Amino acid sequence: MNLHAAPPALAVEGLAVLHGERALVRDISFSIPAGGVFTLLGESGSGKSLLAQAIMGNLPAPLRCEGRVAIGGETTQAGDQSSRHPGWGRRLALLPQEPWLALDPTMIVASQVAETHALVANAPRARAATLAARALASLGLSDAARKYPFMLSGGMAQRVAFLATHAAGAPLMIVDEPTKGLDAGRRGEVLALLQTAQAQGMALLCITHDIWLARALKGRLAVMLDGAMIETGDAAEVLAAPRHAYTRRLLAADPASWPAWPAPAAAPAAAADALVQVEQVGKSFGRQVLFAGVDAGIGPGEIVAVSGPSGSGKTTFGNIVLGLVRPDSGRVRRAPGLAPTAFQKIQQDPGAAFAPRIRLRQSLLDLVTLHRLDWAALEALLERMRLAPALLERLPHQVSGGELQRIALARVLLMKPALIFADEPTSRLDPVTQQDVFALMREQLHDARCALLLVTHDADIVGSVAQRRIDLGG
Repeated sequence: MNLHAAPPALAVEGLAVLHGERALVRDISFSIPAGGVFTLLGESGSGKSLLAQAIMGNLPAPLRCEGRVAIGGETTQAGDQSSRHPGWGRRLALLPQEPWLALDPTMIVASQVAETHALVANAPRARAATLAARALASLGLSDAARKYPFMLSGGMAQRVAFLATHAAGAPLMIVDEPTKGLDAGRRGEVLALLQTAQAQGMALLCITHDIWLARALKGRLAVMLDGAMIETGDAAEVLAAPRHAYTRRLLAADPASWPAWPAPAAAPAAAADALVQVEQVGKSFGRQVLFAGVDAGIGPGEIVAVSGPSGSGKTTFGNIVLGLVRPDSGRVRRAPGLAPTAFQKIQQDPGAAFAPRIRLRQSLLDLVTLHRLDWAALEALLERMRLAPALLERLPHQVSGGELQRIALARVLLMKPALIFADEPTSRLDPVTQQDVFALMREQLHDARCALLLVTHDADIVGSVAQRRIDLGG
């Protein structure tokens, strides 16, 4: 027995998260050695992010927690959340699920990364600026150094948030969906960063829906369902030979296994039949040309994917189609006679689609009242997406990203638009829920002859659901 063995980077014992007397997360115990990895898989709403918040000591009111949390051998009662706050950034860091929430909207990117080096890692200002510039360049973000967060794509914002979180070199990092919304190349870069930090002794608690990432990180893995760990073991063994039926279903729902959707019954015969016609459209920001000379038409019932690397302007292109952004060149023509609400958007960041201080039920009631919609139809959509009615009594930040994403989708489908621009509409969903949601979307789109302009970094989803692509290159 080694009496001088280093304590685990993280040890959790009997942890529970409660809302009143109801346990949202229950009986969680595990440990991570220094430099080790522990990955959590499970559907949205299963309690993964709540567990991370409880460990950090950052649970929103009125939630509370029980059990014990030990970080680097220093044990605290889980319920004493403030006792863990002095270690934020220095001993324990969190990369949150929503990258925009981790960034200061009033500061340029380079300053935010440098600030962590200076204030948390105590680097001199000049040295902090140099380290920030080097880190941004390592992820291909040099051109973003002087941009503000609202000017970044979702993938770019996620990489910046990672750099700012990692800058102080905390020995334990919780990463919540670090690869969501990233194309394959950028996913590989994030994996390399995590593996490099791990090789230098940093322990990782990784929350992800990305089975590829879970397999690549190795280490230990647990599958969560309804607030409990239902299967735990070596990551390679669990993913190769899962014992629990839910784990098997989770792996079988990977988009690579989806069958291709059939094409719509009748595509538009000519440009005059299209819902929207894009002619020689181009857009630049300053000296950066996003795209130029793009021609495209989208007809009723069509599903068209917008492809290109992170930062190539996919979201901007969709906003031009919707009329939210003016192109620098070319024009966009809509079919005559469409209602003002005929084109709808599903935001990449679902938190940006809801008023932050209004409960979800009231937000949805306002929509139903304004547009004279059917509340019962909305309830049916929420039920199909396995969303409990009680979630509507919460504020947007009090539900998981995946739950909020599904509520946003239900809200748009209720409008029965002619065209939906869906910007990474299921990026926060596990494979099982993602497959169920896309099946519901297929049904609703078919019944309403609604077109879908889809942005997703998942090539398997594009290959399954889209009939055509608009490639913005990059």
